[in-house]
Amino acid sequence: MEWTFLFFLNSFLLGAGLAMDAFSVSVANGLHEPDMPARRAFLIAGTFAAFQFLMPLAGWALVHTAEQVFTSFGVFVPWIALVLLALLGGKMIFDGIRGNGGEPAPALSYGMLAGQGVATSIDALSTGFAIAEYPWYGALAASLVIGLVTLALCLAGIRLGRVFGTKLSDKATIFGGIILIAVGIEIFITG
Repeated sequence: MEWTFLFFLNSFLLGAGLAMDAFSVSVANGLHEPDMPARRAFLIAGTFAAFQFLMPLAGWALVHTAEQVFTSFGVFVPWIALVLLALLGGKMIFDGIRGNGGEPAPALSYGMLAGQGVATSIDALSTGFAIAEYPWYGALAASLVIGLVTLALCLAGIRLGRVFGTKLSDKATIFGGIILIAVGIEIFITG
């Protein structure tokens, strides 16, 4: 394997494509919590980046150890993403409709954040097939690029959501929930 411009360009483009779901969910999170402090935004974006970094490596490892098991598991990936994002989005819509009497929206829990991370990165597991011919250090480098691209896009998504969340006020949580469900449906349909 050579460290060429094409290797890094492919890794960047792969990262950008994989990060679109996480970007959309980041926008929803920013809508849900428009007063989110920068530290929390980095935690959320970092969680998505970590999952996007780890999943291709896990897929690479699966290709090299148990390809048949992963192939049969691949059928369930769209269903898992749909269920997780529909549950999370439904909860946000329910909370938005129920209202909170002018109180700020509750912060995203760590459990919900982990669920979003898994749901938006589970398709990155199949990226292990695309990078299967790389040696371990190439797979690590490609996954690192994917994670960094995801981090940057998710920070931008959170910022975008925060700006619109402030303008949409009460409807932002409902809109964010709709985005989560739409992303789940999109993953399911294209799965």
